[in-house]
Amino acid sequence: MSEENTHWDIEIKPKTSMMAIDLADLWRYRDLLWLFVRRDFVAQYKQTILGPVWHVVQPIFTTIIFVIVFGNIAKIPIPTGVAPVAFYLSGITLWSYFSSCLVNTSNTFVSNANIFGKVYFPRLILPLSIVISTVIRFLIQFSLLIAVMIWYYFHGYQIKVGFNLLYIPFIVFIMAGIGLGLGIIISSLTTKYRDLSVLVSFAVQLGMYITPIAYPIAYLSHSKYKWLIDINPLSSVVELFRYVLLGAGTFSVSSISYSVVFMIVVLVVGVLLFNKVEKSFMDTV
Repeated sequence: MSEENTHWDIEIKPKTSMMAIDLADLWRYRDLLWLFVRRDFVAQYKQTILGPVWHVVQPIFTTIIFVIVFGNIAKIPIPTGVAPVAFYLSGITLWSYFSSCLVNTSNTFVSNANIFGKVYFPRLILPLSIVISTVIRFLIQFSLLIAVMIWYYFHGYQIKVGFNLLYIPFIVFIMAGIGLGLGIIISSLTTKYRDLSVLVSFAVQLGMYITPIAYPIAYLSHSKYKWLIDINPLSSVVELFRYVLLGAGTFSVSSISYSVVFMIVVLVVGVLLFNKVEKSFMDTV
């Protein structure tokens, strides 16, 4: 059979554009995507005693520390009528999802170099699988948050139930997009600069303190450092999350729009770098 008469089921070609995203190719490998999702979730707690229960233990103890340190020692005020545990747990739940997306996707190239070097599949499947598998963790912690809110509701505290709850998928989508975008940017850079992988965990810890997780934005309304909170695209998302669930917090359409624009920018830049590094990263990893 001559070469010109040969028909291939799949033909692998180098990308001609750094912005090239073959959505049809991603859809074709959707079964592999779900296998990676299952791997990411199962492998995380394989050979542990409590398994997924750790998803509940971690936010419980973190919330207790926040109540003691920020509520009782620092005495930072929270909105009236809101239970302190529900206030802190809501911020911790959302931040935990974002930080997991960011930290795990930032190691995509380095952690999976052995797989990338052996078989072809759309490379974006791996960071996407991390974001999706982390949603499972978020849902477990979100269920804990809902249980806490219901308990406090029957003890005289306010919760907000209504059509505003429909904003929650939108909120999670923004956090996932920002985490994914920043994560693949860092992942692309760590193939050459390994120090960045060390800085990520440190930056995530610091980032929590310039995000209104342990305090409401209103607490810093007269502070000279409020501009740090305002330029943080996660601040308005956390405030919207608390407003939707607890009826507490302040947000505006402009601040949410800023977060959405920031998400789009980091995703575009992330895809550009990811596609560029994908062509030659095996030579540097």
